[in-house]
Amino acid sequence: MTAPANPGAAARPAPPWALLAELTHACPLHCPYCSNPLELARRSAELSTDEWTDVLRQAGDLGVVHTHLSGGEPLLRPDLERIVAAAEAAGIYTQLVTSGTGLDEARLAALTAAGLRSVQLSVQHADPRAGDRIAGRPSSFAAKERAAALVRRAGLPLGLNVVLHRDNLDAVDALIDLGVAWGADRVELANTQFYGWGLLNRAALLPTRDQLARARETVERRREQLAGRIDLVWVVPDYFDGVAKPCMGGWGAVSLTVAPDGTVLPCPAAASLPDLHPPTVRERPLAWIWEHSAAFNRFRGTDWMTGPCGGCPRREEDFGGCRCQAFALTGDAARTDPACALSPDHHLVREPADAGRPEPPPYVYRRPGAVPAPAAGPAPSVVATDG
Repeated sequence: MTAPANPGAAARPAPPWALLAELTHACPLHCPYCSNPLELARRSAELSTDEWTDVLRQAGDLGVVHTHLSGGEPLLRPDLERIVAAAEAAGIYTQLVTSGTGLDEARLAALTAAGLRSVQLSVQHADPRAGDRIAGRPSSFAAKERAAALVRRAGLPLGLNVVLHRDNLDAVDALIDLGVAWGADRVELANTQFYGWGLLNRAALLPTRDQLARARETVERRREQLAGRIDLVWVVPDYFDGVAKPCMGGWGAVSLTVAPDGTVLPCPAAASLPDLHPPTVRERPLAWIWEHSAAFNRFRGTDWMTGPCGGCPRREEDFGGCRCQAFALTGDAARTDPACALSPDHHLVREPADAGRPEPPPYVYRRPGAVPAPAAGPAPSVVATDG
């Protein structure tokens, strides 16, 4: 066995249990907080049906038991049913992560017959007009409402995922009500992580401390009120607590991501890191990538750590925080995550978090021509490459 790139990493890592399968970067929505990379994979570069089938077979052999079928919008793959069936044949539980756009009764029946186990539906706001504006697409809220009803009628578990930011944090109560009304089993309230399109739109999305405090109080109150009826998950914000969140349960520790073009990454945002040189499933088997590749071994364990992380008693709990955020804000993926109060770069998150909130700039949507924010002027044109 080849020695790992990081001498402090385990000689043979434990197998992963989760796979994020990013089937496509194409999407009918244009959300400004999207964590997809700014350079989106073209449809022509996507893995074929047979290649995804082989990836899922390899993932099952490696030990993966759960996969999120995601994107972009996975419903844009006409072979999605065959991909679901491949995961089922590999013994992998499948959850469809979708905007709901394009889901109808016949498609859901076919996916369920193929082995689909659950659905996670993205929601941008409880108010239809506000939701459509954030999503950058008219009538997207109505499509989500229809999709939720279809999922419940089909008897599948339904989760709602809400990325929280300045424009919807004050609607947390209404968003939880929406989850109850739509029959959701779980509502994940995930504060925006600022990389990819989220970092590009940080000035428009960053909330105030008062907004976050009110939202936290609301979630705690509703948890008590709805205990036993619905699972409310609050994903803590990066910029406000002074505590770095664990990086995916540890870099290369529990999960892997396969991008639309077959690139295999320790997390979705790692595509932005320079000199990582992640291999693809067209070049190497999945097991080799997980165990031997420099990309996965680069930040495994703790021996790579420098600065405050190296001697920190929390290093086995937070793993130095997010490598992708460290790079995005400091230009060095090996530095302590600036979200940590002990980081010498903590001012990079503290100052924006503590700054006053003037009128925010317009969103930069994933695609030119998306619905602009009212009274804020048109969004600047940004050319996406998902066509």
